[in-house]
Amino acid sequence: MTDGITLDSRGAEAVRDATEQVVAAVSTVIDGKDQVIRSALAVMLAGGHLLIEDVPGVGKTMLAKALARATGGTISRIQFTPDLLPSDVTGASVFDQSAGRFEFKPGAVFANVVIGDEINRASPKTQAALLECMEEGQVTVDGASWPLPDPFLVVATQNPVDMEGTYVLPEAQRDRFMARISMGYPDEDAEREMLRSHGRVDPIDRLETVLPAGGLASLAAQARDVYVSPAVETYVLRIVGGTRSHSEVRLGASPRASLQLLRAAKATALIDGRDFVLPDDVDALAVDVLAHRLVLRRSGVDVREGQAVASARIVRQIVAATPVPLQ
Repeated sequence: MTDGITLDSRGAEAVRDATEQVVAAVSTVIDGKDQVIRSALAVMLAGGHLLIEDVPGVGKTMLAKALARATGGTISRIQFTPDLLPSDVTGASVFDQSAGRFEFKPGAVFANVVIGDEINRASPKTQAALLECMEEGQVTVDGASWPLPDPFLVVATQNPVDMEGTYVLPEAQRDRFMARISMGYPDEDAEREMLRSHGRVDPIDRLETVLPAGGLASLAAQARDVYVSPAVETYVLRIVGGTRSHSEVRLGASPRASLQLLRAAKATALIDGRDFVLPDDVDALAVDVLAHRLVLRRSGVDVREGQAVASARIVRQIVAATPVPLQ
């Protein structure tokens, strides 16, 4: 743990130093993916949930574990499989014979950072068990509600839907994730470094927590206080509104998407050491925050392009066509 980071009355430079240390720590595990790490950290500071989608073997689960380890708090990992039950995720009421009553046994979701590995390999019924958790920060079982730890973050990984044994995430589930990012293949130098360093020892075992206790929650609170001008607010609303009127889109981004895009932009500004949001912050996050929420018209999806690529293209078109505020 880094003792030099203090989280009270910090200036912009101290905040930036703290986030840079998190990025540097995770980079020792995930080589050559600093921008992906920054995007993931922005989602965490914004209080959102993160969906990492890519082909097997590119480090999705490793990124989730490294982020959880570097930012402290309790960690739980759920391996989503076709036979996973909703009660395995949320918990269940179990009859205690000695006490003569039912007692609630918490499930794997009771942790600060929950790693949902290959979430789209579980049935839609099990996926739906996370809906209340992700939106309201609580679990309801047999009429009783149980609060989840604060902060509570779900970092889920999934394989592309054309892979065998996968289910498409429902629209309501996708909308709960603040952003969807992809890892991509590493470049040759990064992959060479991985061969050299990962062959001797698992780098996750050497990764230490770099934020003090409560550090993530403190930074998240400061991200909420980042200033957003009315002009930037209007810019966000016009971009999100553009997804609802686009000719290729059947179901555009929800009001929740507007709120989450703005929150993520605030967190990005904080990571960059600023106490105000720029239109560039919104532009950089628009595809990650909006594309996975769009439901396209069948006539608008080219089989050779695929829905994910088409959705990203549409969001980029909307951003390019939206006038940037001058102040």
